[in-house]
Amino acid sequence: MTTTPASAITNGSADGNAHPEVGALIGDKANPDGTWSYCTGTLISPTVFLTAAHCGDPGQKTAKVTFDGEYKPGDTLHTGRFVPDPRFKDSGELHDMAVVVFSAPVQGVKPAQLPEPGLLDRVKAGGGMDATRFTSVGFGSLATTALPKSKKKHAQEYSYHYADTRNQASISFKGLSGKWLDLMPKAKTDGSTCFGDSGGPNFMGGPDSHLLVATSISGADDACKLTNYDYRLDTPNARHFLGKYVTLPDTATG
Repeated sequence: MTTTPASAITNGSADGNAHPEVGALIGDKANPDGTWSYCTGTLISPTVFLTAAHCGDPGQKTAKVTFDGEYKPGDTLHTGRFVPDPRFKDSGELHDMAVVVFSAPVQGVKPAQLPEPGLLDRVKAGGGMDATRFTSVGFGSLATTALPKSKKKHAQEYSYHYADTRNQASISFKGLSGKWLDLMPKAKTDGSTCFGDSGGPNFMGGPDSHLLVATSISGADDACKLTNYDYRLDTPNARHFLGKYVTLPDTATG
């Protein structure tokens, strides 16, 4: 597996066992730097793991997942059937969702909570979105280093530092559209996502939250300091795919 993922955690901290439902997709062989993970995802039922469709190779049928907070070769791996949203096209980021379906429940890990339909719209309409914190969790690059500029290259290039560890960061709200939740580091304590964490979760709330409202898809810059574009899970579009594999919550009443 040579997939280059989009997003892990920078300026964050080790997640430890705060989010054991967050796992990493593990390749068949090590990456050039000796690490093994290539994307992130979240257990959303005992047998279903949610990630990004672009994490898979064309025609990929299975995927291996670890839930260890610091993966080492020989750790337990869960192999399941890799199923991308059939509406996803390589040319765009719409419908960028996939599930890994396991034949048996993952033991000892409580799945994340999925949002009610339209949850983010209701929070925004009530004026509470700007004050809402989000917690991004993922495996992958923990820092970026600017490389010396070459006269032949106009754009700044960076190196990325991976460790096969689960990390988390707090991040601020920027914007909301029909399919996307945009998050951006604003406070000094904010972190961000970077290469290595595609498909990983953005939890609504602080570091103890398990309410998964959007998955990391891409970012606005290679330095991993600007806007993150995260795929909403509370929309009819996302629920259409997810509802085939898990029981989704209805709108709260009362």
